[in-house]
Amino acid sequence: MGFGRLLVYIGLAVVLLGLLISLGEKLPVRFGRLPGDIVYRGKNTTIYFPLATSLLLSLVLTLVLWLFGRR
Repeated sequence: MGFGRLLVYIGLAVVLLGLLISLGEKLPVRFGRLPGDIVYRGKNTTIYFPLATSLLLSLVLTLVLWLFGRR
């Protein structure tokens, strides 16, 4: 029973992630382009460090795993 429930949750997460990716261009805040992401564009190079996106993703994943870890 526990494994089946886990598969349902994983499936729902994949569907939500797919919707987020497909509707990503229409959202007011695009992930990977948040304020706080560092972009350096040189003459021949571009260095991109998504600091704010990484922090937001870490916060969301921590919250989700904390909620699933409680029983």
